[in-house]
Amino acid sequence: MRQPLLVPKLGLTMEEGVLVEWLLQPGQAFAAGDGLFVIESEKAANEIAAEAAGVLLACSAPVGTTLPVGTVIGWWDDGAGGQAAVAPAAPAPVAAAHTPPVDTRVPVTPLARRLARQRGLDLAQVRGSGPRGRIRARDLPAAPLPAPSPGPGPASASQPAVGSLRKPSASELTVARRLTQAKQQIPHFYLALEAEVSALLTLREQLNAAQSGVRFTVSHFIVAAIGRALAERPQANRVWTDEGLLSLEATDVGLAVNAERGLAVPVLRDVGRLPLAEVARAAAAAVQRAKAGPLGAAEMAGGAITVSNAGMFDVSYMTSIINPGQSLILGVGSVRELFRPDAQGQPALRREMGLVLSADHRVHDGVGALAFLQRVVAHLQQPLGLLVS
Repeated sequence: MRQPLLVPKLGLTMEEGVLVEWLLQPGQAFAAGDGLFVIESEKAANEIAAEAAGVLLACSAPVGTTLPVGTVIGWWDDGAGGQAAVAPAAPAPVAAAHTPPVDTRVPVTPLARRLARQRGLDLAQVRGSGPRGRIRARDLPAAPLPAPSPGPGPASASQPAVGSLRKPSASELTVARRLTQAKQQIPHFYLALEAEVSALLTLREQLNAAQSGVRFTVSHFIVAAIGRALAERPQANRVWTDEGLLSLEATDVGLAVNAERGLAVPVLRDVGRLPLAEVARAAAAAVQRAKAGPLGAAEMAGGAITVSNAGMFDVSYMTSIINPGQSLILGVGSVRELFRPDAQGQPALRREMGLVLSADHRVHDGVGALAFLQRVVAHLQQPLGLLVS
């Protein structure tokens, strides 16, 4: 039976999306869970998977167009009416000239599929290392080096050498667009504090030494502290929308993950009401999913704040750009050891972590945002309270 393909609603505030890529061509069969097309929302480029097996009949919307949620962009046949419908003879609007055929029935990430097309690789001959054998970019053989072309000798001082140029991927384009939009349209302001984390680091070492189940990281404590601060100061748990200020009920926190295809931000649900062990399990599972392949739209939707921890890269402070659809982001730096005077004026060794809160001035004022950041710091400096809900 002929069924429509619609632009999905990928978040509470999404009203339209950009069709980035068709992953199949008319006439191709697919299984449940296979990617059909890529839609870019205000948050990310999302690979839309088939809910059931079928055959793609038509791609009626061209790549690059902006379409309202619910728009019909194509048709597919679910086989319920007996013999599958015949695909129209018109070519798919996204077929590129001289593009080598790629077996899209193999579970594959969008980046790996794109690289396979560029290199002329048959994905059926590639063994995937992801879940269910999903092929990732790292699984592809390297592209052969191009033959050197004759030309002039070494570049002179007046003729600098030309570097390599490649087209950005859909994910890279999405990140570029949304962060440019965020920086231009969201009035950012920034607050910086240091958290003394000696007690946190000691507690973490003790917890990890006492059991072999949950392995706690500094990020787990930070996410838990942010969740508690949101529960204590619900006025911070708001976002700006075209209809007005939206207050969020759940204490959701996004966690920036450096995945293979670029930055991914899974959102952890209601962490302000969870004990630290549950926060750690949820965060570890989310990071694993983000690194294994594209996240679903529901996994990245919601939340007023994201934490971006760059402490493992030896940086004192990081000032981050707010994710579109949110109103806060906390940049986390490395732990530094330094001496500061104690209550008696004597030098005391401290272990401090630099925190920079970027805030949307349409939603937050300086006093309210600082009060929220101070609650985060208080929980990091007294971490025992995070162990219980």
